[in-house]
Amino acid sequence: MTRVFSGIKPTGEVHLGNLLGALQYWVEDQHRADSFYCVVDLHALTTPQNPEELRAKTLDVARILLAIGLDPEVCTLFVQSHVHEHAEMAWLMECTVSYGELRRMTQFKDKSESSEFVSGGLFTYPALMAADILLYETDRVPVGDDQRQHLEITRDIAMRFNSRYGDTFVVPAAAIPRTGARVMDLQQPTDKMSKSDDSPQGTVLVTEDPRSIEKKFKRAVTDSGTEVRYDPENKPGVSNLLAILGAATGRTPEEAAKGYGQYGPLKSDTAEAVIELLRPVQERYQMLADDPGQTAAVLRSGADKAQQIAASVLARARRNIGLLSRP
Repeated sequence: MTRVFSGIKPTGEVHLGNLLGALQYWVEDQHRADSFYCVVDLHALTTPQNPEELRAKTLDVARILLAIGLDPEVCTLFVQSHVHEHAEMAWLMECTVSYGELRRMTQFKDKSESSEFVSGGLFTYPALMAADILLYETDRVPVGDDQRQHLEITRDIAMRFNSRYGDTFVVPAAAIPRTGARVMDLQQPTDKMSKSDDSPQGTVLVTEDPRSIEKKFKRAVTDSGTEVRYDPENKPGVSNLLAILGAATGRTPEEAAKGYGQYGPLKSDTAEAVIELLRPVQERYQMLADDPGQTAAVLRSGADKAQQIAASVLARARRNIGLLSRP
């Protein structure tokens, strides 16, 4: 069976864009592939974190993943730092990738220019991501366009390592899989909905109160004119609502546009569809929050399963690169 790996950072809040753009396909993928899903808390450390908040957010993200439908009987869900092989493999990856390759990564350039403190971990981030993927003999990585460059460098690292030290890693597919709706900010519809706190009124959280969701959609920015049609270039606000409504009801944005002559009913119907989409998720999330031991048990079991594979692949990489086995 094809093996899939993907991860999510426990920073910011999980929002509607995450759900409709990627996470709902994690739920589908778990039934089509041997799926490994990871809360990548080590990646979160590339920027300074509050320790208590990081621990709480890591557990919270795991709850949300279970609430949206990840089944621990079908997929493997775990926390990155619970499998120490990730950190050790990352060093082997750092010693295989070149300084020039890391320096050319566009995400590092973008983030380092906008930050007062730039950690070394932010620079070597792609090496840790390569370790995450290669540890599980991954065939396919469901990432968005913003991570395409990281997937390409993972392939380059794997092929270079295999060329130098013998067949060690599965080279993951570079193809970017089908993605979901591109959900934009409700107040700034030319920008993607974001985990950051820059636009709280434009972001709908997965765990948000229904009354708050309704208010945000009522206040959503639309466009000049009154025609309701899907035209992202000329009508970004209306098109965003149609994309959300379509994704929440299993239709295309063009199909969702039929029957609307005013913006008001479109906003109301989109809010209602999102609230109904999130209702069972929020109910499961609350059940998990009321029983924290259940999520902890899932993560413990997932880490045990993940470590069995990771330890085997790391041992092969250590042996092939020439490290002496412990007596």
